[in-house]
Amino acid sequence: MFATPAFAQAAGTGAAGSTFGLLFPMIMIFAIMYFLMIRPQQKKMKEHRAMVDALRRGDQVVTQGGIVAKVTKVQEDGMVEVEIAEGVKVKVVRHTITQVLNKTEAAAA
Repeated sequence: MFATPAFAQAAGTGAAGSTFGLLFPMIMIFAIMYFLMIRPQQKKMKEHRAMVDALRRGDQVVTQGGIVAKVTKVQEDGMVEVEIAEGVKVKVVRHTITQVLNKTEAAAA
């Protein structure tokens, strides 16, 4: 009916091991999520930023809306003027460009 001192001491030492046992799986889950989800997404964002920063006049691009257009003017305020048809020019936000189809070559210096 009463607990002996030996049982009382054994119960106290098991608590430290269970704390590590609960903390370790959570750390492993975070590490797995980092390598499978967070890191690839950061890499994709970095590649998209480099693609958008390298836009030049004459590039053929696709916008998020699915419009295929030709870049006519790259502005410094985050806007790009694109020509979607003969004589039809539209300004779009630079980061809404999802893909560059045909890249123009840089002019020889």
